[in-house]
Amino acid sequence: MKERLFSGIQPTGNLHLGNYLGAVKNWIALQDDYDAFFCVVDLHAITLPQDPEQLRSKIVELTRVYLASGIDPVKSTIFVQSDVSGHAELAWLLNTIARMGDMEKMTQFKDKSTKEGSERSSVGLFDYPVLMAADILLYDSEIVPVGDDQRQHIELTRTLARRFNERFEETFVVPKGDIREEGMRIMGLDDPTKKMSKSASSEYNYIALSDAPDVIRKKIMKAVTDSEPTITYSDDRAAVKNLLTIYSLLSEKSITEIVSLYEGKGFGDFKKDLAEVVVDFILPLQERMNALTDADVELILTQGAQKAEMISSKKIRAVKNVMGLGVTK
Repeated sequence: MKERLFSGIQPTGNLHLGNYLGAVKNWIALQDDYDAFFCVVDLHAITLPQDPEQLRSKIVELTRVYLASGIDPVKSTIFVQSDVSGHAELAWLLNTIARMGDMEKMTQFKDKSTKEGSERSSVGLFDYPVLMAADILLYDSEIVPVGDDQRQHIELTRTLARRFNERFEETFVVPKGDIREEGMRIMGLDDPTKKMSKSASSEYNYIALSDAPDVIRKKIMKAVTDSEPTITYSDDRAAVKNLLTIYSLLSEKSITEIVSLYEGKGFGDFKKDLAEVVVDFILPLQERMNALTDADVELILTQGAQKAEMISSKKIRAVKNVMGLGVTK
């Protein structure tokens, strides 16, 4: 039997090139080797205020991205988190073994609560690493492909699984994070020190998967570089490194090959060509997304939720049984 894999993306903001290159592109290859579960994690989305109708629309849009990118519902299970009750139920059960010391170490809460302040932030935002642990442990997931910024949450998941197994009995698989450096952190076009973000204040931070060709070209041409005239790949040239990474991942050319191609040329030529590489990727993706009807999406999500519910309900029963909850085994 194949090992099981779980991952997901929140249906919020403008889905962008960083989402694809940092997650979905990797998933496409992994689905052939694993029993893959790809989730639209809408319960995570509501840890911050969301407009209900816009959230529903974003759930459908994200599912279209999954499908149009090449996530195959025959090979993989695609579903919406809130359609499977076990996610919220297991999160509560895990809350009873998670410790305040565990949660206070989570740096992403500090980052995400900066805008509102920790006193005004929701308990859900503080606690969402436990929900993430529930997402993973609910399906006996052995592999979890995530970006480096989620490394701390994977370690918490492993801690909670081991702690539960030691306190009760062997119930959870202790998962491993599949953290791949290349492409996992696509940086902002306007600020290469920060990750490309759906919530960025400037539209020049990201290439949205819905952007028109002329918009893409304009954003690429405005992308920051540095004062050096040559095109080289190095850690101390973060902006150029980021653009070369995008070029390489979309064109399937090596970094060395691209650098050689622009030897003696300037950033004008490089950016014009990069813009066309991005346009050549995004236009067919948009066409495939537009070809999917709401009925297509609903059917796939319904079937995925049914499979996820069948598997997760068995795990919930097992967890409640070893914890002594309920009167039936």
